[in-house]
Amino acid sequence: MEADTTIMQQVQISEAVLEKHVYSVWALPREDVRVRVKKLMEGLRSEFGGPQFEPHVTVIGAIRLTEAEARDRFKKACETVKAYSATVERIDTGTFYYQCVYLLLHPTTEVVEASALCCSHFGYNRSGSYMPHLSLLYGDLTDEEKKKAQEKAYILDEGISSLSFPISHLALCKTDTEDKSCKSWETVEECSLQP
Repeated sequence: MEADTTIMQQVQISEAVLEKHVYSVWALPREDVRVRVKKLMEGLRSEFGGPQFEPHVTVIGAIRLTEAEARDRFKKACETVKAYSATVERIDTGTFYYQCVYLLLHPTTEVVEASALCCSHFGYNRSGSYMPHLSLLYGDLTDEEKKKAQEKAYILDEGISSLSFPISHLALCKTDTEDKSCKSWETVEECSLQP
């Protein structure tokens, strides 16, 4: 009887260890750009609400893996993705909570290839084409509120729509999409990209 209990405990421990979480790969702007974007995000949140989160460009969003699998695939992806540049096209609004108001980036070859390389390492098949963006505000706003937030973003930082910045770091983040407060989100690992 005691042996059965021990086996049951081992099975439960194994299942817990193999628990899968939702991970995303983020491209991180350098520090001066993050500071600038955070200021803009704070200005929008003060008027329109929404959770606080780190400025990032999603390279791969929401894929369910064990932590070991995610770390392994992330390391392999970091070995192949080279540092690249991103350029803002405009401030735009979307239909999803996590794409409420964002900086739409030019889908240059290097931006799209960085995502494609990561997708291949993670075995991730994107349903549509990649839309590189840096979210400024998460929320379920009306179209009218989104328009006001978009206009406010242009007022808060007039030059943001012509911003270009290098991407030299990727981050593996645990991003439970059910947690709209983003409080459980955490960076698991970061890597520097080769020039």
